Amino acid sequence: MKQAADALASRGFGQDIANAGLFFRRWLANPLQMGSVVPSSPALCRRIVAQTHYAPGEVVLELGAGTGVVSQSLLTAGLPPERLFVVEIVRDMADHLRDVLPRAHVIEGDARRLPALIPTEFHGRIGTVIVGIPLVLLPFGEQRRFIDAIEAVAPSRGFILYSYWITSPLPYERHGLVATREAWTPLNFPPASVWRYTRRT
Repeated sequence: MKQAADALASRGFGQDIANAGLFFRRWLANPLQMGSVVPSSPALCRRIVAQTHYAPGEVVLELGAGTGVVSQSLLTAGLPPERLFVVEIVRDMADHLRDVLPRAHVIEGDARRLPALIPTEFHGRIGTVIVGIPLVLLPFGEQRRFIDAIEAVAPSRGFILYSYWITSPLPYERHGLVATREAWTPLNFPPASVWRYTRRT
């Protein structure tokens, strides 16, 4: 059995199992902070990466990174780690992210306070904001706080949100947003969509 476990670990499965265990424990502790009981699948990560854009001098901001599977996919796709900012509110997950993303900027804090968390020199220099926080579970006013915080550091850039709802997880018209479902993956558990939200002009 130990040989089989070692073989799995050498192929990366050990870290996957550890990630899933950490993710599930945090879901049990606070389901409202977690969108799912398991981390995002490789298929969903690929779709998120495909919708992530940044120009020279810009960075990528991920909110609610969990165990870091999306972050690691971004780095594997070529994003330099020093251009990745990750905000995670749960302390043990933030500690885990610092271990698995040693050169990225991991910030422990509440994403509703983004203007205070993100260094001012990067305000307006964020190419894509990726939201892994289950905003659909929050009341309208709390959703608004997240949206306003994103707009403060990434004005007019909008954000992408991955969700397990078939329809838009946000009441985008009430928020003054335009919504586009950019991708859908039935291979994720549960099946997930990638939504892009931008300010209505």
